Amino acid sequence: MSVTIKTPEEIEKMRVAGRLAADVLHMIREHVQPGVTTDELDRICHDYIVNEQKAIPAPLNYRGFPKSICTSVNHQVCHGIPSDKVLKNGDVVNIDITVIKDGFHGDTSKMFPVGTVNTAAERISRVAKECMLIGIDMVKPGVQLGDIGFAIQRHAEKQHCSIVREYCGHGIGREFHEDPQVLHYGQPGTGYTLQEGMCFTIEPMVNIGKRQVKLLPDGWTVVTKDHSLSAQWEHTILVTADGYEILTIRPGDEP
Repeated sequence: MSVTIKTPEEIEKMRVAGRLAADVLHMIREHVQPGVTTDELDRICHDYIVNEQKAIPAPLNYRGFPKSICTSVNHQVCHGIPSDKVLKNGDVVNIDITVIKDGFHGDTSKMFPVGTVNTAAERISRVAKECMLIGIDMVKPGVQLGDIGFAIQRHAEKQHCSIVREYCGHGIGREFHEDPQVLHYGQPGTGYTLQEGMCFTIEPMVNIGKRQVKLLPDGWTVVTKDHSLSAQWEHTILVTADGYEILTIRPGDEP
């Protein structure tokens, strides 16, 4: 495993990229309304990243992905491709943003309710966010990734939800996806030991039903096999000397 430890200069560039990614999610929130298409959300984000931020939308043409953001609606777990699909009242959508600025990546996602959502949608969004925050709060030098994965999995299962195992967090920096893989399940006392200067994402995908997923014929969109609701939240994290720094924090959001 080749994990890159960022230099102070690289960390500063990661802060900039992370802040830009967070700003896109903050900007798009007012546009997530019943009647909008996910294609329109993609266009707004693309234009903002390219024209306002003078940055690059990392997903566009990444391994053939055709759009600038990912939009995963209801039972879509991750990597949903924006389309002419119209969001309706009661939907929940994950919007996943990754930008490249000065050669470095910032990666973040969150859940958006569309209009008024039901209790199940509120619950799975809340549990997924709690899982992410529990994982983040454990980050500091010397902690093993297996401990973080175990804590995330335990919380989800205590809430009678399940953790998707086929997709995970990842190191990030000059590359979109670097080592290590950050699993959202695991065993205590196992896995890579965190070091100061590491940057990676924590992004648990949590299902209200069973954990099994399948890949749609488009080659990207992942859905729950039982069509149950799924939710995901994501931040890019820096390991500091005594803990962590969230590089993708949004204005007015969680500390």
